[in-house]
Amino acid sequence: MRIFFSEHNNNYLNYTFDYAVYAQPDMPDEIPDVFDKGFLPYSNDVKLHEETFYLCRSVRITTADFKSGSENKRVDRKIEPLDIKLEVLDKADFDYKNEDFRAFCLRYADQRYSAKTMDDVRLNYIFERQNGTHFFKFSDGTGKLIGYVLTGIHGNMLHYWFSYFDTKIMEQYPIGKWMMWRLICWSKENGLDYVYLGTCYGEKALYKVRDFNAVGFFDGEKWNTDLTELKNRCKNDQYGLEMDRFKLNRLN
Repeated sequence: MRIFFSEHNNNYLNYTFDYAVYAQPDMPDEIPDVFDKGFLPYSNDVKLHEETFYLCRSVRITTADFKSGSENKRVDRKIEPLDIKLEVLDKADFDYKNEDFRAFCLRYADQRYSAKTMDDVRLNYIFERQNGTHFFKFSDGTGKLIGYVLTGIHGNMLHYWFSYFDTKIMEQYPIGKWMMWRLICWSKENGLDYVYLGTCYGEKALYKVRDFNAVGFFDGEKWNTDLTELKNRCKNDQYGLEMDRFKLNRLN
């Protein structure tokens, strides 16, 4: 595995010099270790051919400690009339170039991604990354398509990467919450140790803490289960930091 640093901003007033941190695994079987070190897959540059991961404040569920809470059960009861069926599809056997499938995903992205950051080129780029290994397909009791989740299953972990679903269902059902909960349960049932849920920045990301238990976040050094600290960081992300946390902690 190659870990490298890319220079960013500098602040001579308090001697703070920023570097973004990246990892590039040499072999696919290194991917669980990459996630365990706090990295997530980078997909924002379609011209980057190497499998590249970026270090960030990410969150994960430890499945051994996970139990469905009252909110999970409430959402499940509300979804129950849909009688949703789950299929696990190996990406190697799945036709992700199918026009209807791609149109479904792009329609969701167009409606849900405010910055319009997902076009057909980037969609294809994401689908071809080694990190993505399986699609989870959700359909209702009549066979009508509900949605898909692109995941990476590697060793003892699952990465919940991108979801795509029929947004009309959101008008009546909390389908996004339910799909994430269902994959956490599936991971626990199938003996996986961790479910990685992506980044956690800003107050809008705190649903990952409110809706699920057994949550930890990568704090730059280790996996941290102090959720009060995580909530404080998210609530203050909008203001930025005048210097890095190591220096700030030394001043307190």
